[in-house]
Amino acid sequence: MTNNILSIEKIRELMKSGTPIEWGSDLLFSFGEYAQEALKITMELNTKYNSPEKVRELFSKLTASEINESCFIIPPFYTEFGKNTKIGKCVFINSCCRFQDNGGIEIGDNTMIGPNVTIVTVNHEINPETRINAIPKPVKIGKNVWIGADCTILPGITIGENSVVGAGSVVTKDVPDNVIVAGNPAKLIKNIE
Repeated sequence: MTNNILSIEKIRELMKSGTPIEWGSDLLFSFGEYAQEALKITMELNTKYNSPEKVRELFSKLTASEINESCFIIPPFYTEFGKNTKIGKCVFINSCCRFQDNGGIEIGDNTMIGPNVTIVTVNHEINPETRINAIPKPVKIGKNVWIGADCTILPGITIGENSVVGAGSVVTKDVPDNVIVAGNPAKLIKNIE
């Protein structure tokens, strides 16, 4: 272990390739260092009033990417990394969402995310000897998606364009385009015409 801090670009590259996050690695150390920055930004975001413009500015700093002026985000918001989230245009994120984005989160244009939604992008191995290591799997949310309140989206999930995830759902499998899913685990309710 050398404790080198990896660049955001290198981390994104490694996460996209599915490289495990091994205990004691430079990758894990880097996440820890960037987590301190995320904590500072989310503290500023969550503990005082900020105008919509200031919220977007803080979110741009948190994600290391420009947040379009058409986006509307209601704090509080929680993340332990932030730098691996990509947000499209006209995205609405309601209060108390938790994005665990180490593995990568991509949110398409015109998507609405309800309050208390949790998006998880890493999992752990089943084997107790290697369980401490994390396995990244990105979450991709298409355009025009509506995710209801209190949903949980698990690692590696893709939610297709124009689809709706009903409130309280736990999404354990990919969601096709143009459908409504709901439940725990989320199941097809109907097609959207």
